[in-house]
Amino acid sequence: MQIDILSLFPEMFAGPMQSSIIGKAQEKGIAKIDVTDFRRFSHNKHGHVDDYPYGGGAGMLLQVQPIAEALDEVKEKHPHTKKRVVLMDPAGETFSQSKAEELVKAEHLVFICGHYEGYDERIREYVTDEISIGDYVLTGGELGAMVVIDATVRLLEETVGNQDSIIGDSFSTGLLEYPQYTRPREYQGMTVPEVLFSGDHAKIADWKAKESLRRTWQRRPDLLINYPLSEQQKQWLDDIKCEESDG
Repeated sequence: MQIDILSLFPEMFAGPMQSSIIGKAQEKGIAKIDVTDFRRFSHNKHGHVDDYPYGGGAGMLLQVQPIAEALDEVKEKHPHTKKRVVLMDPAGETFSQSKAEELVKAEHLVFICGHYEGYDERIREYVTDEISIGDYVLTGGELGAMVVIDATVRLLEETVGNQDSIIGDSFSTGLLEYPQYTRPREYQGMTVPEVLFSGDHAKIADWKAKESLRRTWQRRPDLLINYPLSEQQKQWLDDIKCEESDG
């Protein structure tokens, strides 16, 4: 997968994009990430890429021309790839695991990281996706782009050594992940559930499925509103509600 990032602060990506899973993906040749400082495309002698909004208003807007020309350069470098151009924008679609699973199918992702008060509306004419990582304000789109890239790249085949760990991740199944434990078996009176030592794989699988459902009901009940529960899950959920009310 080819990933291009248009940013005024390319140095922000130097560490994160070379570390951990993303760094390994690049080392393996699974992903290639390039960052372009779109200030290079400014026609202003001072290198400005923003200006006051027509009609008045607070703040400055990112101009369309530097972004358009930066995108042209990316297209010239990769003329034969099918691109999805992602605008990081608080007004965009809230990012989710399902969106990451959609983006990972792309051949080429291009991220536009804005600053200032907003965008010249004409920038959206070059965009295929508008994404927000939450209902809060950041100083720019760089951190949001990193979040989206991290969540997407780790889904690429062979990026994570154990693909089963991806399948079981929270939100990949639509539910939160079940509790997990490692050594020691007992610590300061806190013990690991006995079923995990039973050797009975069917019982362990049922325990994991039920505890995943319990954690979701306790912490994110909104995820269950439209979730297609099986008959077994419905029974478990009834049991969980009874257990919690009794506790």
